[in-house]
Amino acid sequence: MGKRLKEHPLISLIVVAIVVMLLVGFWPQPILVEVVTVTKAPLTVAIEEDGQTRLIDRYRISAPVAGVASRVEFEVGDAVAKGQTLLNITPLAARILDPRSRAQAVAEIAAAQAALLGAEQQVNAVVASKDLADNELRRLRTLMQRQLVAQDSLDRATADAASQAAALRSAQFNVEVRRYELQARRSTLEYQTLLAEGEAIEPVLVRAPVAGEVLKIHHECEGPVETGLPLMEIGNPAALEVVVDVLSMDAIKIQTGMRVLFERWGGDAPLEGIVRTVEPVGFTKVSALGVEEQRVWVVVAITSNVDQWQRLGDGYRVEARFILWDEDDVLQLPASSVFRYRDGWAVFVIDGGRAQRRPVTIGQRNGLSVQILAGVDSGDRVLDHPSDEVDEGVSVRAR
Repeated sequence: MGKRLKEHPLISLIVVAIVVMLLVGFWPQPILVEVVTVTKAPLTVAIEEDGQTRLIDRYRISAPVAGVASRVEFEVGDAVAKGQTLLNITPLAARILDPRSRAQAVAEIAAAQAALLGAEQQVNAVVASKDLADNELRRLRTLMQRQLVAQDSLDRATADAASQAAALRSAQFNVEVRRYELQARRSTLEYQTLLAEGEAIEPVLVRAPVAGEVLKIHHECEGPVETGLPLMEIGNPAALEVVVDVLSMDAIKIQTGMRVLFERWGGDAPLEGIVRTVEPVGFTKVSALGVEEQRVWVVVAITSNVDQWQRLGDGYRVEARFILWDEDDVLQLPASSVFRYRDGWAVFVIDGGRAQRRPVTIGQRNGLSVQILAGVDSGDRVLDHPSDEVDEGVSVRAR
């Protein structure tokens, strides 16, 4: 047989080639895998939801008396001063008030006067609270310079001072509104009297209770109006806040004074804000998929300079990111490279061309990345999206 092979060397080469191909074909091949490297980088854990802006103080001007309103000469966006005449209403010839109606009108004036006194006392109470919050903020800033207090205490004091300032502004506006309501009640009693025959009816001047801009005009053309009919709305566009509805399970994690970033609102850079209020009452909302969800309103104050967001208006859409946790130098991996193993977590590390299962301890997670507390070091090569074919000691090769 050997002699025949020597006489026919081509057959020998063919046999050797077949044997080599069989060996190569049946030899175990490394599994192609995706590989990532353990790195240190910033990591942020946040809750992201859509929100919208709204005015902190909005005032709806209503008709104080029934009559014929003049045409409104203002347009939406026009600035108005406090006490400026917005329009006038020519009252209808009033009927004689019966004793019951007159007594009711007098009682309404007394109630409006009491409400005005209550609003003025509320201003005094808020001023005292604001002074206390300002003093506490100054004290904590001094202690912070000496590193005697934690940063979160200073953040809460800052949020409290901002909240008290907003509450004072709102209380002062409320006093002006109460005065306007008292004037309206008095006008109702004054012009609901029988006018002498031939006597000219004096028009009622409707004035702006506060300085601001015209936001909406409900009744623009000249025509009859009833008492209490909305005429227009005014407010200060520079006094904006953001309201965000979040899932109730997320609202539990959000605290007053927490840092918030507003992104994709139309500007070049994100805006800063802090949580002012997490409302204690939830509501049911049906999602786009038809699922009922329990959600909670969160009110956020914008802390960035007004010059950065002056083009924002009432009812504009923003995307809010509530920062739950944030670190600059965190050992981390993609969340897709970590898997459950026994009672904990593990990863596959490439060691000498083979996959080695290594238990790890994880910390914070944000859905895309996970913090690694122990188990691997910076620079280790780890399998991403390990398949069922990968196991301990299996030969692998980076794709």
